[in-house]
Amino acid sequence: MTNGNFNPGSFIVESKHAIKSGNDVSKHFSQARDLIRRSVDDIVDKHANSGKLVPELAFAKVRDNKVSNKELQEVRQHGCVVIRNLFAEQMAKDWNNELGEYLDNNDYYERAKQNAGLDDYFGDLKDAKPQIFGVYWSRPQVMARQAESMAVAKRFLNSLWDVTAPAGPEFNADFDYSYADRTRRRAPGDTTLGLSAHMDAGSFERWVDPAFQKIYENIFNGQLNQYDPWRAAYRTQTREYSSPAVSSMFRTFQGWTALTEQGPGDGTLELIPIANAISYVLLRSLQDDVPDDELCLAKPGRALGVDAHWHPDLMPGLLPIQTVEPGDSVWWHPDVVHAVGNEHHGKEYASVIYIGASPACAKNKAYSLRQAEHFTSGKSAPDFAAEDYEVDFKGRATIEDLTELGKKQMALL
Repeated sequence: MTNGNFNPGSFIVESKHAIKSGNDVSKHFSQARDLIRRSVDDIVDKHANSGKLVPELAFAKVRDNKVSNKELQEVRQHGCVVIRNLFAEQMAKDWNNELGEYLDNNDYYERAKQNAGLDDYFGDLKDAKPQIFGVYWSRPQVMARQAESMAVAKRFLNSLWDVTAPAGPEFNADFDYSYADRTRRRAPGDTTLGLSAHMDAGSFERWVDPAFQKIYENIFNGQLNQYDPWRAAYRTQTREYSSPAVSSMFRTFQGWTALTEQGPGDGTLELIPIANAISYVLLRSLQDDVPDDELCLAKPGRALGVDAHWHPDLMPGLLPIQTVEPGDSVWWHPDVVHAVGNEHHGKEYASVIYIGASPACAKNKAYSLRQAEHFTSGKSAPDFAAEDYEVDFKGRATIEDLTELGKKQMALL
Protein backbone atom coordinates (compact mmCIF):
# COMPACT_ATOMS: atom_id res chain seq x y z
CA MET A 1 0.00 0.00 0.00
CA THR A 2 1.28 3.47 -0.81
CA ASN A 3 0.68 6.49 1.37
CA GLY A 4 -1.33 8.60 -1.06
CA ASN A 5 -4.25 10.67 0.17
CA PHE A 6 -6.47 8.09 1.70
CA ASN A 7 -8.40 7.85 4.91
CA PRO A 8 -7.37 4.69 6.79
CA GLY A 9 -10.46 5.01 8.96
CA SER A 10 -12.76 4.37 6.00
CA PHE A 11 -10.79 1.24 5.06
CA ILE A 12 -11.08 0.04 8.65
CA VAL A 13 -14.83 0.66 8.83
CA GLU A 14 -15.45 -1.18 5.57
CA SER A 15 -13.22 -4.11 6.51
CA LYS A 16 -14.75 -4.46 9.95
CA HIS A 17 -18.24 -4.46 8.49
CA ALA A 18 -17.30 -7.13 5.95
CA ILE A 19 -15.59 -9.35 8.55
CA LYS A 20 -18.41 -9.05 11.07
CA SER A 21 -21.12 -9.78 8.53
CA GLY A 22 -22.46 -13.23 9.35
CA ASN A 23 -19.85 -13.75 12.09
CA ASP A 24 -20.39 -13.76 15.84
CA VAL A 25 -17.07 -12.07 16.59
CA SER A 26 -17.92 -11.77 20.28
CA LYS A 27 -18.24 -15.54 20.55
CA HIS A 28 -15.12 -16.08 18.47
CA PHE A 29 -13.13 -13.75 20.72
CA SER A 30 -14.35 -15.51 23.83
CA GLN A 31 -13.04 -18.78 22.42
CA ALA A 32 -9.70 -17.21 21.48
CA ARG A 33 -9.39 -15.65 24.93
CA ASP A 34 -9.91 -19.00 26.65
CA LEU A 35 -7.23 -20.61 24.51
CA ILE A 36 -4.76 -17.79 25.09
CA ARG A 37 -5.32 -17.75 28.84
CA ARG A 38 -4.43 -21.42 29.05
CA SER A 39 -1.35 -20.93 26.90
CA VAL A 40 -0.19 -17.95 28.95
CA ASP A 41 -0.66 -19.86 32.21
CA ASP A 42 1.48 -22.70 30.84
CA ILE A 43 4.21 -20.28 29.78
CA VAL A 44 4.31 -18.48 33.11
CA ASP A 45 4.51 -21.78 35.01
CA LYS A 46 7.24 -23.15 32.76
CA HIS A 47 9.27 -19.95 33.00
CA ALA A 48 8.96 -19.88 36.78
CA ASN A 49 10.13 -23.49 37.08
CA SER A 50 12.92 -23.58 34.49
CA GLY A 51 13.88 -19.98 33.72
CA LYS A 52 13.69 -20.85 30.02
CA LEU A 53 11.19 -19.15 27.75
CA VAL A 54 12.26 -20.18 24.26
CA PRO A 55 12.90 -23.69 22.86
CA GLU A 56 16.60 -24.32 22.22
CA LEU A 57 18.44 -26.25 19.51
CA ALA A 58 22.16 -26.78 19.06
CA PHE A 59 23.30 -25.67 15.61
CA ALA A 60 25.10 -29.00 15.15
CA LYS A 61 21.76 -30.79 15.52
CA VAL A 62 20.18 -28.49 12.91
CA ARG A 63 23.14 -28.92 10.55
CA ASP A 64 23.11 -32.71 10.85
CA ASN A 65 19.32 -33.00 10.48
CA LYS A 66 18.90 -34.52 13.93
CA VAL A 67 16.12 -32.32 15.30
CA SER A 68 13.43 -34.60 16.73
CA ASN A 69 9.73 -34.38 15.93
CA LYS A 70 9.07 -33.41 19.55
CA GLU A 71 11.50 -30.49 19.24
CA LEU A 72 9.95 -29.42 15.95
CA GLN A 73 6.50 -29.42 17.52
CA GLU A 74 7.73 -27.31 20.41
CA VAL A 75 9.17 -24.71 18.04
CA ARG A 76 5.94 -24.62 16.03
CA GLN A 77 3.83 -24.28 19.16
CA HIS A 78 5.82 -21.38 20.57
CA GLY A 79 6.77 -19.72 17.30
CA CYS A 80 10.35 -19.10 18.37
CA VAL A 81 13.68 -20.81 18.88
CA VAL A 82 17.22 -20.18 20.10
CA ILE A 83 19.85 -21.80 17.89
CA ARG A 84 22.98 -22.17 19.99
CA ASN A 85 26.50 -21.79 18.56
CA LEU A 86 25.46 -20.68 15.11
CA PHE A 87 28.83 -18.93 15.08
CA ALA A 88 31.96 -19.51 17.11
CA GLU A 89 32.00 -17.39 20.26
CA GLN A 90 35.30 -15.71 19.43
CA MET A 91 34.13 -14.82 15.93
CA ALA A 92 31.06 -13.09 17.36
CA LYS A 93 33.22 -11.18 19.85
CA ASP A 94 35.59 -10.11 17.08
CA TRP A 95 32.65 -8.92 14.99
CA ASN A 96 31.39 -6.92 17.95
CA ASN A 97 34.74 -5.16 18.34
CA GLU A 98 35.03 -4.51 14.62
CA LEU A 99 31.51 -3.09 14.47
CA GLY A 100 32.26 -0.74 17.36
CA GLU A 101 35.40 0.49 15.61
CA TYR A 102 33.44 0.96 12.37
CA LEU A 103 30.98 3.26 14.14
CA ASP A 104 33.66 5.17 16.04
CA ASN A 105 36.09 5.60 13.15
CA ASN A 106 33.34 7.01 10.93
CA ASP A 107 31.98 9.42 13.56
CA TYR A 108 28.55 7.78 13.48
CA TYR A 109 27.24 9.41 16.65
CA GLU A 110 27.73 12.99 15.46
CA ARG A 111 26.19 12.22 12.07
CA ALA A 112 23.17 10.56 13.68
CA LYS A 113 22.35 13.69 15.66
CA GLN A 114 21.71 15.52 12.40
CA ASN A 115 19.13 12.94 11.27
CA ALA A 116 17.16 12.58 14.50
CA GLY A 117 13.47 11.93 13.85
CA LEU A 118 13.75 10.41 10.38
CA ASP A 119 12.59 7.02 11.61
CA ASP A 120 9.35 7.23 13.63
CA TYR A 121 8.14 3.67 13.07
CA PHE A 122 7.93 3.15 16.84
CA GLY A 123 6.70 6.68 17.54
CA ASP A 124 3.37 5.73 19.11
CA LEU A 125 4.71 2.95 21.32
CA LYS A 126 4.89 4.00 24.93
CA ASP A 127 8.61 3.42 25.32
CA ALA A 128 11.44 5.03 23.40
CA LYS A 129 13.45 3.63 20.52
CA PRO A 130 16.30 1.35 21.66
CA GLN A 131 19.92 1.96 20.71
CA ILE A 132 19.60 0.78 17.14
CA PHE A 133 22.21 1.97 14.66
CA GLY A 134 21.33 2.79 11.05
CA VAL A 135 24.20 0.90 9.44
CA TYR A 136 23.68 -2.01 7.07
CA TRP A 137 26.94 -2.67 5.25
CA SER A 138 29.64 -3.12 7.86
CA ARG A 139 31.81 -6.15 7.24
CA PRO A 140 30.54 -8.02 10.34
CA GLN A 141 26.92 -7.63 9.20
CA VAL A 142 27.66 -8.76 5.67
CA MET A 143 29.87 -11.67 6.80
CA ALA A 144 27.18 -12.94 9.17
CA ARG A 145 24.44 -12.74 6.54
CA GLN A 146 26.37 -14.68 3.90
CA ALA A 147 27.84 -17.33 6.22
CA GLU A 148 27.20 -20.97 5.30
CA SER A 149 25.99 -21.68 8.84
CA MET A 150 23.41 -18.90 8.51
CA ALA A 151 22.19 -20.38 5.22
CA VAL A 152 21.81 -23.80 6.90
CA ALA A 153 19.83 -22.29 9.77
CA LYS A 154 17.54 -20.40 7.41
CA ARG A 155 16.81 -23.50 5.33
CA PHE A 156 15.80 -25.29 8.49
CA LEU A 157 13.58 -22.43 9.65
CA ASN A 158 11.92 -22.06 6.26
CA SER A 159 11.23 -25.79 6.20
CA LEU A 160 8.95 -25.43 9.22
CA TRP A 161 6.37 -23.83 6.92
CA ASP A 162 3.83 -25.54 4.67
CA VAL A 163 4.50 -23.83 1.34
CA THR A 164 1.50 -25.40 -0.44
CA ALA A 165 -0.62 -22.72 -2.08
CA PRO A 166 -3.30 -22.47 -4.81
CA ALA A 167 -0.91 -21.03 -7.39
CA GLY A 168 1.99 -23.34 -6.52
CA PRO A 169 4.59 -23.24 -3.73
CA GLU A 170 4.41 -19.91 -1.91
CA PHE A 171 8.19 -19.69 -1.65
CA ASN A 172 11.39 -21.68 -2.13
CA ALA A 173 12.45 -22.84 1.33
CA ASP A 174 15.92 -23.90 0.14
CA PHE A 175 17.20 -20.45 -0.86
CA ASP A 176 17.08 -17.25 1.13
CA TYR A 177 17.76 -13.67 0.07
CA SER A 178 19.73 -11.36 2.35
CA TYR A 179 17.66 -8.74 4.09
CA ALA A 180 19.92 -5.93 5.26
CA ASP A 181 18.81 -4.72 8.68
CA ARG A 182 20.45 -2.72 11.42
CA THR A 183 22.36 -3.50 14.59
CA ARG A 184 21.63 -2.89 18.27
CA ARG A 185 24.33 -1.88 20.73
CA ARG A 186 22.66 -1.08 24.02
CA ALA A 187 24.90 0.63 26.54
CA PRO A 188 25.29 -0.88 30.02
CA GLY A 189 23.32 0.94 32.67
CA ASP A 190 20.79 2.35 30.21
CA THR A 191 17.38 2.75 31.85
CA THR A 192 15.55 4.83 29.26
CA LEU A 193 15.58 3.00 25.97
CA GLY A 194 13.09 0.14 25.88
CA LEU A 195 10.55 -0.89 23.30
CA SER A 196 7.03 -1.87 24.26
CA ALA A 197 5.24 -4.99 23.04
CA HIS A 198 4.41 -5.14 19.34
CA MET A 199 4.31 -7.13 16.12
CA ASP A 200 6.00 -6.16 12.88
CA ALA A 201 5.15 -7.31 9.33
CA GLY A 202 1.89 -5.42 9.09
CA SER A 203 -0.30 -3.32 11.36
CA PHE A 204 -3.76 -2.23 10.21
CA GLU A 205 -3.11 -4.18 7.00
CA ARG A 206 -3.78 -7.42 8.89
CA TRP A 207 -7.49 -6.54 8.90
CA VAL A 208 -7.88 -4.65 5.61
CA ASP A 209 -5.51 -6.26 3.09
CA PRO A 210 -7.14 -9.02 0.96
CA ALA A 211 -4.17 -11.39 1.28
CA PHE A 212 -4.05 -10.98 5.06
CA GLN A 213 -7.79 -11.63 5.18
CA LYS A 214 -7.22 -14.93 3.36
CA ILE A 215 -4.39 -15.85 5.74
CA TYR A 216 -6.57 -15.22 8.79
CA GLU A 217 -9.86 -16.39 7.31
CA ASN A 218 -10.31 -19.21 9.83
CA ILE A 219 -9.75 -16.81 12.71
CA PHE A 220 -12.30 -14.29 11.50
CA ASN A 221 -14.78 -17.10 10.85
CA GLY A 222 -14.30 -18.56 14.32
CA GLN A 223 -12.72 -21.80 13.10
CA LEU A 224 -9.76 -21.36 15.42
CA ASN A 225 -8.76 -25.01 15.39
CA GLN A 226 -8.39 -24.81 11.61
CA TYR A 227 -6.00 -21.86 11.68
CA ASP A 228 -2.40 -22.89 11.01
CA PRO A 229 0.20 -20.17 11.67
CA TRP A 230 2.68 -22.17 9.57
CA ARG A 231 0.58 -22.24 6.39
CA ALA A 232 2.43 -20.01 3.95
CA ALA A 233 -0.37 -19.56 1.40
CA TYR A 234 -0.90 -15.84 0.59
CA ARG A 235 1.87 -14.73 2.97
CA THR A 236 4.10 -13.44 0.17
CA GLN A 237 1.20 -11.58 -1.45
CA THR A 238 0.41 -9.11 1.33
CA ARG A 239 0.76 -5.40 0.62
CA GLU A 240 2.07 -3.30 3.48
CA TYR A 241 1.62 0.43 3.98
CA SER A 242 4.85 2.04 2.86
CA SER A 243 6.87 3.85 5.54
CA PRO A 244 10.41 3.80 6.97
CA ALA A 245 11.18 0.52 8.78
CA VAL A 246 8.15 -1.39 7.45
CA SER A 247 9.53 -4.53 5.83
CA SER A 248 8.87 -4.97 2.12
CA MET A 249 10.09 -8.54 2.33
CA PHE A 250 8.23 -11.57 3.59
CA ARG A 251 10.17 -13.04 6.50
CA THR A 252 9.40 -16.51 7.79
CA PHE A 253 11.22 -15.51 10.96
CA GLN A 254 12.51 -12.31 12.41
CA GLY A 255 15.74 -12.77 14.27
CA TRP A 256 19.05 -11.59 15.54
CA THR A 257 22.49 -12.98 16.26
CA ALA A 258 24.10 -12.16 19.61
CA LEU A 259 27.52 -10.53 19.61
CA THR A 260 27.62 -10.32 23.41
CA GLU A 261 26.18 -12.27 26.32
CA GLN A 262 22.70 -11.03 27.27
CA GLY A 263 19.60 -12.21 29.05
CA PRO A 264 17.09 -11.21 31.74
CA GLY A 265 17.87 -7.77 33.16
CA ASP A 266 20.10 -6.81 30.24
CA GLY A 267 17.53 -4.74 28.36
CA THR A 268 17.18 -7.30 25.61
CA LEU A 269 14.47 -9.36 23.90
CA GLU A 270 11.14 -10.25 25.51
CA LEU A 271 8.59 -12.53 23.83
CA ILE A 272 5.07 -13.86 24.18
CA PRO A 273 5.96 -17.32 22.84
CA ILE A 274 2.58 -18.30 21.38
CA ALA A 275 2.50 -18.85 17.62
CA ASN A 276 -1.28 -18.38 17.32
CA ALA A 277 -1.64 -15.37 19.65
CA ILE A 278 -2.59 -13.36 16.57
CA SER A 279 -6.11 -14.84 16.88
CA TYR A 280 -6.62 -12.94 20.15
CA VAL A 281 -5.20 -9.69 18.73
CA LEU A 282 -7.28 -9.78 15.54
CA LEU A 283 -10.58 -10.59 17.22
CA ARG A 284 -10.01 -8.15 20.09
CA SER A 285 -10.15 -5.21 17.67
CA LEU A 286 -13.56 -6.31 16.37
CA GLN A 287 -15.30 -6.05 19.73
CA ASP A 288 -17.99 -3.46 20.47
CA ASP A 289 -15.88 -1.36 22.84
CA VAL A 290 -13.48 -0.45 20.01
CA PRO A 291 -14.51 2.55 17.83
CA ASP A 292 -15.64 1.55 14.35
CA ASP A 293 -12.72 3.33 12.65
CA GLU A 294 -10.03 2.01 15.00
CA LEU A 295 -8.21 -1.28 15.54
CA CYS A 296 -6.90 -0.89 19.08
CA LEU A 297 -3.23 0.08 18.58
CA ALA A 298 -2.97 -0.67 14.86
CA LYS A 299 -2.05 2.35 12.71
CA PRO A 300 -0.69 2.69 9.16
CA GLY A 301 3.08 2.76 8.94
CA ARG A 302 3.65 1.88 12.57
CA ALA A 303 4.37 -1.24 14.55
CA LEU A 304 1.26 -3.11 15.73
CA GLY A 305 1.21 -2.38 19.45
CA VAL A 306 -0.04 -4.74 22.14
CA ASP A 307 -0.71 -3.52 25.68
CA ALA A 308 -2.40 -4.29 28.99
CA HIS A 309 -5.39 -2.04 28.30
CA TRP A 310 -6.55 -3.76 25.11
CA HIS A 311 -4.89 -7.15 25.56
CA PRO A 312 -4.83 -7.92 29.30
CA ASP A 313 -4.93 -11.69 28.86
CA LEU A 314 -1.80 -11.71 26.69
CA MET A 315 0.55 -9.45 28.60
CA PRO A 316 1.43 -11.77 31.54
CA GLY A 317 3.07 -13.99 28.92
CA LEU A 318 5.55 -11.28 27.91
CA LEU A 319 8.79 -12.48 29.53
CA PRO A 320 12.54 -12.08 28.95
CA ILE A 321 14.36 -14.71 26.98
CA GLN A 322 16.96 -16.85 28.71
CA THR A 323 20.62 -15.84 28.56
CA VAL A 324 22.28 -16.23 25.19
CA GLU A 325 26.01 -16.22 24.43
CA PRO A 326 27.99 -14.58 21.62
CA GLY A 327 27.31 -16.54 18.45
CA ASP A 328 23.84 -17.74 19.47
CA SER A 329 20.85 -16.65 17.40
CA VAL A 330 17.21 -16.02 18.33
CA TRP A 331 14.31 -16.38 15.88
CA TRP A 332 10.58 -15.64 16.10
CA HIS A 333 7.53 -16.05 13.82
CA PRO A 334 6.24 -12.82 12.20
CA ASP A 335 3.04 -13.02 14.29
CA VAL A 336 4.82 -13.38 17.63
CA VAL A 337 4.60 -10.43 20.04
CA HIS A 338 7.99 -9.12 21.12
CA ALA A 339 9.51 -6.24 23.05
CA VAL A 340 12.80 -4.90 24.41
CA GLY A 341 13.28 -4.63 28.17
CA ASN A 342 13.13 -1.12 29.61
CA GLU A 343 16.31 -1.31 31.67
CA HIS A 344 19.78 -2.69 31.01
CA HIS A 345 21.27 -3.57 34.38
CA GLY A 346 24.22 -5.49 32.94
CA LYS A 347 27.83 -4.35 32.83
CA GLU A 348 28.49 -4.88 29.12
CA TYR A 349 26.92 -3.77 25.88
CA ALA A 350 23.95 -5.87 24.73
CA SER A 351 24.83 -6.11 21.05
CA VAL A 352 23.12 -7.95 18.20
CA ILE A 353 23.01 -8.04 14.42
CA TYR A 354 19.44 -8.24 13.09
CA ILE A 355 19.15 -11.05 10.55
CA GLY A 356 15.82 -12.60 9.60
CA ALA A 357 14.86 -15.41 7.23
CA SER A 358 13.52 -14.16 3.89
CA PRO A 359 13.04 -17.02 1.42
CA ALA A 360 13.06 -16.79 -2.35
CA CYS A 361 9.77 -15.59 -3.86
CA ALA A 362 8.74 -12.90 -6.32
CA LYS A 363 8.15 -10.33 -3.58
CA ASN A 364 11.55 -10.89 -1.99
CA LYS A 365 13.42 -10.96 -5.29
CA ALA A 366 11.92 -7.62 -6.31
CA TYR A 367 13.09 -6.06 -3.07
CA SER A 368 16.53 -7.68 -3.34
CA LEU A 369 17.13 -6.07 -6.72
CA ARG A 370 16.40 -2.64 -5.22
CA GLN A 371 18.52 -3.43 -2.19
CA ALA A 372 21.51 -4.43 -4.34
CA GLU A 373 21.67 -0.93 -5.79
CA HIS A 374 21.78 0.53 -2.28
CA PHE A 375 24.53 -1.90 -1.28
CA THR A 376 26.81 -0.92 -4.15
CA SER A 377 26.37 2.79 -3.40
CA GLY A 378 26.43 2.47 0.40
CA LYS A 379 22.97 3.93 0.87
CA SER A 380 20.64 2.81 3.67
CA ALA A 381 18.60 -0.28 2.82
CA PRO A 382 15.41 0.65 0.89
CA ASP A 383 12.97 -0.23 3.69
CA PHE A 384 14.57 2.15 6.17
CA ALA A 385 14.92 5.88 6.67
CA ALA A 386 17.24 7.36 4.04
CA GLU A 387 19.96 8.34 6.48
CA ASP A 388 22.66 7.08 4.08
CA TYR A 389 25.49 7.36 6.58
CA GLU A 390 27.64 4.71 4.94
CA VAL A 391 28.02 6.25 1.50
CA ASP A 392 31.45 7.55 2.48
CA PHE A 393 32.21 5.30 5.46
CA LYS A 394 35.70 3.82 5.56
CA GLY A 395 35.76 0.04 5.91
CA ARG A 396 32.31 -0.50 4.44
CA ALA A 397 31.81 -3.90 2.82
CA THR A 398 31.83 -3.94 -0.97
CA ILE A 399 31.12 -6.53 -3.64
CA GLU A 400 34.70 -7.77 -3.25
CA ASP A 401 33.77 -8.95 0.26
CA LEU A 402 30.94 -11.14 -1.01
CA THR A 403 31.28 -14.86 -1.57
CA GLU A 404 29.50 -16.49 -4.48
CA LEU A 405 26.67 -17.38 -2.08
CA GLY A 406 26.63 -13.81 -0.79
CA LYS A 407 26.29 -12.44 -4.30
CA LYS A 408 23.38 -14.76 -5.04
CA GLN A 409 21.70 -13.77 -1.78
CA MET A 410 22.13 -10.11 -2.73
CA ALA A 411 20.68 -10.71 -6.23
CA LEU A 412 24.02 -9.70 -7.73
CA LEU A 413 24.44 -12.87 -9.81
